[in-house]
Amino acid sequence: MEVTPLIVAFIGIGLLVGLTGCGSAIGTAVAAMASIGAMKKRPDSFGSFIVLSALPGTQGLYGFAGFFILQDLITPEITMLQGAGVLGGGLALGLAGLFSGMYQGKVCASSIDSIGSGNDIFGRAMIMAVFPELYAIIAFASLFLIRGTL
Repeated sequence: MEVTPLIVAFIGIGLLVGLTGCGSAIGTAVAAMASIGAMKKRPDSFGSFIVLSALPGTQGLYGFAGFFILQDLITPEITMLQGAGVLGGGLALGLAGLFSGMYQGKVCASSIDSIGSGNDIFGRAMIMAVFPELYAIIAFASLFLIRGTL
């Protein structure tokens, strides 16, 4: 049994789950900080604030789901090609989730600030906040395609 492909795959899984989780943690924290300030002015808008604060958390869920897509490849019999595929897919979704989560959090924070200032923009804000998420979704879909070739 050669351990190199298994190590490469474990690095891929670590990047997959770790980077998407970091993107979600940063994005939700940025939006939540904006919510704290906005609630001082508009406590009645808490429902809108909580939805917008939670939205960047989906990237971490994509990373966790990605682990389940790749999990059955992580065996002592894994080939180098499979290990490289897990690493590549993990890196792709990890980076997409990191950056889309961070920037989605900023879009959500701006939306929260605007709602806190009295603007009725929740629906339009949700549409704008979904744009950065699209790239995490594309990377997640790509992980399915990579898994299909392995």
